[in-house]
Amino acid sequence: MVTHDDPSGAATATTTTAGAGPDVRPADRHDDGSTTTARARPRVAVWKFASCDGCQLSLVSAEDELLTLAGEIDIAYFLEVTRAVSDGPYDVSIVEGSITTPGDEERIRHVREISDVLVTIGACATAGGIQALRNHADMDGFRQTVYAGPTYVQTLATSTAIAEHVDVDLELRGCPVETDQLVEVISALLAGRKPVLPTHSVCIDCKLRDTVCIAVADGAACLGPVTMAGCGARCPQFGRPCYGCFGPMEGPNTSALADHLTAAGATAPELVRLFRTFNTDAPAFDREARRHLPLAGQPPVGAAVVAGPMEPPEPPEPPEPPEPPGTPGTPGTPGPAGSAGTSGTEATRQEPT
Repeated sequence: MVTHDDPSGAATATTTTAGAGPDVRPADRHDDGSTTTARARPRVAVWKFASCDGCQLSLVSAEDELLTLAGEIDIAYFLEVTRAVSDGPYDVSIVEGSITTPGDEERIRHVREISDVLVTIGACATAGGIQALRNHADMDGFRQTVYAGPTYVQTLATSTAIAEHVDVDLELRGCPVETDQLVEVISALLAGRKPVLPTHSVCIDCKLRDTVCIAVADGAACLGPVTMAGCGARCPQFGRPCYGCFGPMEGPNTSALADHLTAAGATAPELVRLFRTFNTDAPAFDREARRHLPLAGQPPVGAAVVAGPMEPPEPPEPPEPPEPPGTPGTPGTPGPAGSAGTSGTEATRQEPT
């Protein structure tokens, strides 16, 4: 089982004797013939909600580390990799994805009830994901636009983080999460310790890697100063600004960054789009985006921005035909000498001899 800290500060763990089941480690036998009780392998479940599966694939891609972990944990539920399912309860549940349907709300409460420790991974599970853009629009309009029979579509008006519905023990950021951080979390849970995860900004990682600041050198609209580190400042290494995949760092000064970008020429609509991407529903980013909505000329949150089925675009107006060249007989246009429309001077003028 997963170790826990009791009030005395000592780590405790559930133990069992050898032979109690397939998820039990062999008991240690000593020279004197005695044995010590063996600790059961923690039962781990991985769950998917509204997401793209990218964070689950980050775990699957940890091939070498998984070979080591395979002997330490019992993967009891992980439909991404196996159809073999063991019923709960589970020692650790890892949850990917946001809550977007009434069924999701009910299912995540059940997952919480049968899990000792619940870890959410990725931007969808921790901040609603990019699908949280629906939080600032009219879902009825979207349903009518996308689905032929919207009556049978059951969805919520918002996409929200898991922590808005149940208690969460640990959040792991990223879009997707970094494999090494995911392995660190699982290893820490096995060891009964706190995982070592960064809380500083991406800017610090750029400094550590001697990466030229593209916000200063190129004037790029970079979210690095307010985004939590974890990716190794991957985008700035290739001359691209940080897009905030890991969400806000601890205590981000988003207003100072937005004011700097405004002074550099960024418009209010650009600032709204900048803070509404992968971590749309993260409180710090959401507050900053809302601050610029009036200047961007956008409707308040909750106002309908999709009125119904989209109409086909109007065909473009045909271009105006070019003006025809001047024709003889038109006043002020040249014509043969003496013809109508020419001046008397032109009609009587003769070439010099």
